Amino acid sequence: MAFLVLGGTGFIGREIVKQLSTCNEEIIVLSRNHRHAVKILGSAVKLISTLNELGSDKDITGIINLAGESMAEGRWSEQRKKRLESSRIDVTADIIELIRRLKVKPECLISGSAIGYFGDSGDNILTEYSDSHEDFGSRLCASWEAQALRAKAYGVRVCIIRTGLVIGKNGGFVKKMLPSFKLGLGGKLGHGKQWMSWIHIIDITRIICTLVETPKMQGIYNATAPTPVTNAEFTKTLAFVLKKPAFIKLPTAILKLMFGEMAILLLTGQRVIPDRLNKAGFDFKFNKLQAALTDVLT
Repeated sequence: MAFLVLGGTGFIGREIVKQLSTCNEEIIVLSRNHRHAVKILGSAVKLISTLNELGSDKDITGIINLAGESMAEGRWSEQRKKRLESSRIDVTADIIELIRRLKVKPECLISGSAIGYFGDSGDNILTEYSDSHEDFGSRLCASWEAQALRAKAYGVRVCIIRTGLVIGKNGGFVKKMLPSFKLGLGGKLGHGKQWMSWIHIIDITRIICTLVETPKMQGIYNATAPTPVTNAEFTKTLAFVLKKPAFIKLPTAILKLMFGEMAILLLTGQRVIPDRLNKAGFDFKFNKLQAALTDVLT
């Protein structure tokens, strides 16, 4: 029996691998850079460079797909958009092909997505049943999810996790914000009214493990804390935890000039509620932003 993890060296992936290592099952990680993967994950995992290395008789309990190039690393040129699509949609299509040829199908596929699915939704409260928009990020997430849901045709239980902004030590979006905030040069982005739906790394890891372990859970899940905040509130809370001022404001026009179309990630937001996890009784360890930031920064 084995678990297959894609994106295992990423911020969330490495925590998932750490949790799975306690299950006494083989952990297989897809990685193009084995030296880097061993440095991060240790030598206990089995590393493969392509899914074709797995034979049709391989017994895989579950697949956790967290692969995907970062949306926030540079401008969205047409070439980069293609890479973003390939790293999500094409990789997920490869997973479906693996499932097709496996003699014994996995019990579950837990596949990543993002709250960017909803696009710029203003102050609207969003649940798993809310509609998507028509910007690039929305279309990308919708196609990504549709590809993963194809596994249902092979009798595989599929869970899609629409992940929010992940707060954790040594990674995530907070790490990129720290240098300016520690210098007292932090501040809100644009008008600061855009919503930020966040989640602590411990909770996203627990959500994924819960989905793996609970056969009755399937479909779409919003992986965000129950208490989204505006960018202005996030800025104020981060500055408070760091005991630093945060009076600098980055105007909308400057952000658009700096980042082009990608600035939409900074200037718009989603007010997301984890409705299905709440109804399933999932107990968030961190449901208040100040407690989450204090945990990772002090």
